[in-house]
Amino acid sequence: MTAMQRIADVVAVAAERISAILGARGMRLMARFQRRVTNPLLRRWVTRLPNMAVIEHRGRKSGKRYETPVMAFVHDREFLVVLNYSATSDWVRNVQAAGSATIRYGNRCYRLDEPRVVPIDSPGLPRALRTVRTPERCALRGSLIPE
Repeated sequence: MTAMQRIADVVAVAAERISAILGARGMRLMARFQRRVTNPLLRRWVTRLPNMAVIEHRGRKSGKRYETPVMAFVHDREFLVVLNYSATSDWVRNVQAAGSATIRYGNRCYRLDEPRVVPIDSPGLPRALRTVRTPERCALRGSLIPE
């Protein structure tokens, strides 16, 4: 297991413990705080951090453009995001409804194609990802196409 995978696992375990303490309502409050405070700060430098990416997507109803920072795993031209909040998060539903999104990962841009929610223990996922502990036990998976 690489250092980045160990860090990702530590972050996921911390998220699991926090969600167990806060419960569903507390997690929604935390998500609102992250959407309004943390995410705008992270967007400025998130692509310089390992295992971090920005998903650019449009609102399903409003058509408004959004940028969501996420902890991402890239493996064999595949993009994976552990869904700590749930598969019903607005950004996940927006990406699935559109059928694609733009990903900024490192210094490059990609198109995320065929996004789908899969169980975290699905065959074919990297072992480090399958062992991540998260309450939702699911991930967003899709193909990366360089732009």
